[in-house]
Amino acid sequence: METERLTLRPWLDTDADALFRYASEPDIGNQAGWPPHKSVDESREIIRTVFSSPTVWAIVLKETGEPIGSVGYMESFELNIPARPGEAMAGYWVAKPYWNKGICTEALAEMIRHIRETTQIPSLICCHFTDNPASGRVMEKCGFIPTGEISIDDNQHGGKNRPMRILRLEF
Repeated sequence: METERLTLRPWLDTDADALFRYASEPDIGNQAGWPPHKSVDESREIIRTVFSSPTVWAIVLKETGEPIGSVGYMESFELNIPARPGEAMAGYWVAKPYWNKGICTEALAEMIRHIRETTQIPSLICCHFTDNPASGRVMEKCGFIPTGEISIDDNQHGGKNRPMRILRLEF
């Protein structure tokens, strides 16, 4: 998939160095809900497992050809969020040097276009930690509507409950 500035493509083993460079940044994992990557080998393993799904794409900046983030969707069972039957959960992240440049909005909008044109998914659900309002703005720009909040146990923060805002996009 392509936009003006981005290519969304499957992750490759050769992306492990770039993934580690950005995913080892503590602020990235903190906002996305996962621990910073500790090595290139760990990043390569994430590419081979989590990012190997056919519904997860590297966000590649056309200008450089480098993957700078990820966007995708999956079944919404993992976080015990209040999803509807057949609904998928969308997620994304982008490297810190690219925050506040519209990259996530552009990538998420393109993925939504792809889902509408190629699937029968009735709606998407998406959530963000309440201390990350920028992610919520991305969702709202792409048409998601707030539906409520939940708290999850966040091992990144000593297991304490961390509030998340839930948004939904109907097709």
